[in-house]
Amino acid sequence: MRYYSLSLFLILSLFTSLASAQSLPSITPAATYTNSDGNTLTETTISESAPLAVSFISGAENTDGWTAHYEWRFYKEGKRNAPYLIRYDKETSYTFTDAGTHRVELWATFIQGTDTIEYTNSYWTTTATAISITIAESKLEMPNAFSPNGDGINDVYKAKNGWKSIVKFEAAIYNRWGQKLYSWTDPAGGWDGKFNGKDVKQGVYYVMVKAEGADGKKYNIKRDVNLLRGFTN
Repeated sequence: MRYYSLSLFLILSLFTSLASAQSLPSITPAATYTNSDGNTLTETTISESAPLAVSFISGAENTDGWTAHYEWRFYKEGKRNAPYLIRYDKETSYTFTDAGTHRVELWATFIQGTDTIEYTNSYWTTTATAISITIAESKLEMPNAFSPNGDGINDVYKAKNGWKSIVKFEAAIYNRWGQKLYSWTDPAGGWDGKFNGKDVKQGVYYVMVKAEGADGKKYNIKRDVNLLRGFTN
């Protein structure tokens, strides 16, 4: 049985063992995701907010006639020998919800008759760098006022710009009698100052928010909300 690893022996074998001089299988792992600006990118180093959905591509080439086995290994930085997830697909996807730096490696084995090419532990240790995904620590703040007057500025009551890595979110608006006027579950969403399709009066309302960050931080926000109908910048 002929066995190849990514070494000088593999290079020399191109001229000896494989008389047909065929191209050998190879992998070029990468990750595709949509960043906070809405752009879809393919990278090997990512730094974003959670939740972050990532698709992993093997970049496998020259695999015709070879039996392929793929192993995606997910682990936290510093815990390479203790992966928290292993997937056995050529391509895979995962949504990251935990803060910190994650590493993702692709190990692959290609078999053809008695020939084996293996991109595994030694390959990633000596030749390549794992895909790196860093999830930011969480941040969430709610404003104390908004002005839904149709001028396109501060018309919606929502989380302040710059919120990060919020994986659970529930918010509700109440009037001074405790009546719930509106609720939402996406930190990117918010309240437009209406109840049952009609504008509510200018005045003071109340917001309650319960949320959780990718870093495990809990948010329990309760505060007054000033609705200013006639305010303009």
